[in-house]
Amino acid sequence: MPENSAAVVISGAGPNGLLLAGELALAGVRAIVLEELTAPSVEPKANGLVGQVIRLLDMRGLYHEFGGAPGAPLPLPRYFFAGLRLSFAELPDNPMAILAIPQPKLVRLLEKWVRGLGVEVRWGHRLTESTQQDGGVIVTVAGPEGDYRLDTTFLVGADGGKSLVRRQAGIEFPGHTATDSIVRMGHVWLPDELRTADGGVEVPGFGRLPFGHNRLERGGFVFAELEPGRPLVASMEFGVEPVPAGTPMTIEELRAGVRRVLGVDLPIEAPRGPGPHALRRIDNQNTRQAERYRAGNVFLLGDAAHVHSGIGGPGLNLGLQDAANLGWKLAAEINGWAPDGLLATYHAERHPVGVRVMMSSLAQTALFAPGPEVTALRTLFDELLQQPENTAYIARLMSGADTRYEVGDDHPLSGRMVPDFTLETGSGTQRVAEVLRTARPVLLTLNGARTDGSAGYIARDRAGAYADVAAGWRDRVDTVVATTSDTPAAAMLIRPDGYVAWAANGDAHSDAERLREALSRWFGSPTN
Repeated sequence: MPENSAAVVISGAGPNGLLLAGELALAGVRAIVLEELTAPSVEPKANGLVGQVIRLLDMRGLYHEFGGAPGAPLPLPRYFFAGLRLSFAELPDNPMAILAIPQPKLVRLLEKWVRGLGVEVRWGHRLTESTQQDGGVIVTVAGPEGDYRLDTTFLVGADGGKSLVRRQAGIEFPGHTATDSIVRMGHVWLPDELRTADGGVEVPGFGRLPFGHNRLERGGFVFAELEPGRPLVASMEFGVEPVPAGTPMTIEELRAGVRRVLGVDLPIEAPRGPGPHALRRIDNQNTRQAERYRAGNVFLLGDAAHVHSGIGGPGLNLGLQDAANLGWKLAAEINGWAPDGLLATYHAERHPVGVRVMMSSLAQTALFAPGPEVTALRTLFDELLQQPENTAYIARLMSGADTRYEVGDDHPLSGRMVPDFTLETGSGTQRVAEVLRTARPVLLTLNGARTDGSAGYIARDRAGAYADVAAGWRDRVDTVVATTSDTPAAAMLIRPDGYVAWAANGDAHSDAERLREALSRWFGSPTN
């Protein structure tokens, strides 16, 4: 029988559960991942990553391994909101980045990464029951060789929108179910002559439609060839009767849905070549969020904590950052240095982010609905989005760059994901992302750093003073002294998830005391 205990048990070997397991392993905490599937799913789901999560992967050294271009992640020059085209050409700090990677490939790469860190992933092992007692959780598992028991301190539900972990923990899942809209999507084959040079499609009898989401008077239409020879087509219809449960989805049904939206026929056929190919229907779309992300020693993340429309691609950005936020906090508790209340900050920080993503996805869905009122509203939105400040607002919303945690420090950087810039350290030229590879907290002090609002430079003795303050936390906080030509702060305390817990401009006598407070607040008591 398998080993019967671990500090953390994670139910679900999707991207979120696997990243959490990797974060724990980097902190020296053993986790077991349970997955009822016998192997990684090949079912096409998400088509890529969008937003700040790409910077998170870069911090762990995974961005390039997963197919990202050399160097820092490059921002997108353009994107869309509810099918409205956004240009980011005038944004000085464009936070939108994208990594086109099918979810099955992402899972395979994450599994390879976590196995390299020593994580045990048990395929074909299904959690059937969980009971909290004596400061831990007893988990019953159905495995290939029979049922067995696992004892763990913490159980994490990364087991999807129908999460058994959530239900057994007694956590409510309030929200909204849309019953009058249907999305049909699938990989298809279509004649080469219908493809346009800019990635769109020329529809006979209708005209040219650009890449991505398109809202029309009868509904929505999507065309996106993310992989050569595998265009993805989707229709979105409103005010329609639901399809009887259990009805198989077919290419003919997809073609009919596209015809109703466009008013003409698009000559699509079943895709050619090896699969798997996407072909699914989404009706009764849920927008729901767990009322709490924690019940005792049970935690939720990803779809177990929140479900919403995939429009705009926010799902993995949200779920993977849940994992990064929770991982270091669980590890701190298990390793014995977590300050009081640290685990409570998981819900406090991530629940509002989920609320915001659901607001964005619902708003975009509403802007796709048919009718002259919506057309007028879209015209107004389109005019507003010609203003760079409004485009910047939407870019920050969709990327998650507008997230700011309450960290107890009022510096403009504190609570936000650390900016990426180039440093000169004892190891040579590095980017900030590269000093966070080990997923440990970092106190970054910058000699010769030009600071906002200051004509001078931080003195070397001030950098040394910050390091002296942090000496009592050297067992859990790394100190990096670097030189840089320009940065928005002279020193920063960066959490393992990449968010700034404290920052200073190097010119205030209270900086050292604020640093001491931040170290205690987030990383426990000093050792001396």
